[in-house]
Amino acid sequence: MPSLTPTSGTGAELVASRLLAVLVVDELDTAVPLAEALLRGGVDSMELTLRTPVALDAARQITEAVPEMRVGIGTILTCDQVDQAKAAGAAFGVSPGVNPDVMRHAAIAGLPFGPGVMTPTDIDIAIREGARLLKFFPAGSSGGLAHLKNIAAPFTHLSIQFIPLGGVTLENMSDYLGDPLIAAVGGSWLAPREAIKARDWSTIEENARRAREVLDRKV
Repeated sequence: MPSLTPTSGTGAELVASRLLAVLVVDELDTAVPLAEALLRGGVDSMELTLRTPVALDAARQITEAVPEMRVGIGTILTCDQVDQAKAAGAAFGVSPGVNPDVMRHAAIAGLPFGPGVMTPTDIDIAIREGARLLKFFPAGSSGGLAHLKNIAAPFTHLSIQFIPLGGVTLENMSDYLGDPLIAAVGGSWLAPREAIKARDWSTIEENARRAREVLDRKV
C-alpha cells in the first residue's frame, strides 16, 4: 500500500523537508505566488486543504508553475476526493481522521496517504491499513506532545512516526522536533488564510524563513 512511511516513497521526501505548510486558498490567482513565497523562505512541502472550491485547481497550477514545491491535498474525506487529488497531480493525500475505505481507495489509486489520528484506536486502525507516517491532529487541543507520547507508546516498535498539525507554532515546534516520534511539523501559521487573501507574501516568506531557522538549529 502506498501509504506515507518514514523510509520510502513520498513519505521519505516529506520527512526530509520536515516542514509542511497547511493552506486554505480562496482565490486561484494567489496559488503560485504563495508557493513561491514559501519556497523563498525554505519550505518546499504544502498541503492544500479541500475547504474551498479552488483547491484542486490551485494544486494543478502550483505543480505546473512551481515544480520544486511538493503539493499534497488535505481534508480528503471521500473516495471521490482521492481520485480528484490524484488527477490534480497531488504528491500525497491527507485526511483529518481514519477512514479505512478512503485509505484503501488511495492504495488502489496509487496516492500516498496519511490519515489523521488522535487516539490509540485511531493508530491501531491506521497501522492495520498499512500506514506508518500518521498525522497527529488536532495536536494542541488533544494534549500536545505529552498526549502523543502516551497514545503512541504501545506502537513505537512498529516504526511509526507522526506529523503534528493543529496547535503547532513557531514557539513550540522545537519541542516537537526534538522527539524521535516526530517526522515533520507544520500548520496554517506558516501562511495564515488572511495573509494569503491580503497577498502578504513578505510575511509568509518571513514565517517560512523563521521556521526553517528553528528547524536548522535542530539538525
